[in-house]
Amino acid sequence: MEKNTAKIPFSTYQKLVVFILAITQFTVVLDFMVMSPLGDLLMKSMDLTPTQFGWAVSAYAFSAGASGLLTAGFADRFDRKKLLLFFYGGFILGTIFCGMASTYPLLIAARIITGLFGGVIGSISMAIVTDLFDIHHRGRVMGFLMMGFGASQVLGIPVSLKIADHLGWQSPFLMVAGLAFIIFLVILFLLKPLTQHLALQQPVSAFSHLMKTFAKKDYRMGFLATILLSVGGFMMMPFGSAFAVNNLKVDESKLWELFMVAGISSLIFMPLVGKLSDRIDKFKLFTAGVIWMLIAALIYTNLGPTPLPIVMVFNILMMIGILGRMIPANALTSGVPAMADRGAFMSINSSLQQIAGGVAAAVAGKIVMQKDKLSPLEHYDIVGYVVAVLSLISIVMIYRVSVMIKQRSGESKI
Repeated sequence: MEKNTAKIPFSTYQKLVVFILAITQFTVVLDFMVMSPLGDLLMKSMDLTPTQFGWAVSAYAFSAGASGLLTAGFADRFDRKKLLLFFYGGFILGTIFCGMASTYPLLIAARIITGLFGGVIGSISMAIVTDLFDIHHRGRVMGFLMMGFGASQVLGIPVSLKIADHLGWQSPFLMVAGLAFIIFLVILFLLKPLTQHLALQQPVSAFSHLMKTFAKKDYRMGFLATILLSVGGFMMMPFGSAFAVNNLKVDESKLWELFMVAGISSLIFMPLVGKLSDRIDKFKLFTAGVIWMLIAALIYTNLGPTPLPIVMVFNILMMIGILGRMIPANALTSGVPAMADRGAFMSINSSLQQIAGGVAAAVAGKIVMQKDKLSPLEHYDIVGYVVAVLSLISIVMIYRVSVMIKQRSGESKI
């Protein structure tokens, strides 16, 4: 049954929605991800320590997490289109402030503002996807949505690095804000209202709805799985460019090539992984992705000076593992909430994801040491070991989510 269902093509409007959400994710992901490749330039231009830079990354994540919790109680009480427009508009303003920041405190403040709005957009998108697509199609949808991640590396990050080299590290943020404004208009005029969930709402307060969502055991299982995945994913990322430049001895002028190759590989593999996760057991695919990723990560974090082509190969291998775990994991997690709770569940889930990521970046900033801004990073291999342990634990939690959804639907392959 599942295989036939998974092959049903999307309608024209469903394709349009996927496109709109994918380009929206592109800008949000680029705004967050660009901090990593700009890390080396930013640390040197502002004379920041690894700990300070870790907090600059965490500022966005913590504010995004707080915003998710604050909006969870009323996320199911509004037209999802209006909610998306409100938070995307705030995200644009926050990104403009990032481009205007001239000191470290101003940068922290701007990242907090951006996180307050940008951190909720992913959860709204997930709620829209869950409303419009059944679980047998969500693997494909997740694959396409995550192409925003790949496109940010293929197009956004290399272009951002080039612009930053000539116009300063602030310029990529202004570029993202300009592009996001165009997308805002696309959402305004092309996305239809999404209000089916409003008829299912109970006359309770926003706080009661939030606590009710937290109280459900099945939902908490999904939340814990998300936390483990996020901590494991965020720890290595903030110091990726600094490790490549200072430890692997990748020339700064070649960083854009490194990110572009990884991004192209993700664009190739994301749709394939998405389709695969709709055709085989999602948990088995997730487990394979975790094992693949942790092997590549453990080798990579222990490398010394390495030729650029080999560094590129490892980045591709890690990207395949990351996608192999994230796409099926997101598809499974999307099946946890009932329609009446989807907005709240996705907001809380996104919030916990951001907070966990912020904690991970801050902890990584404490683990990683650097004697001066030109010295190699120390203890990055320890970060790799921590990620490996957390990834293995996440297998147990995703297994529990998978079993729960199978029991609920009575199907053997999800």
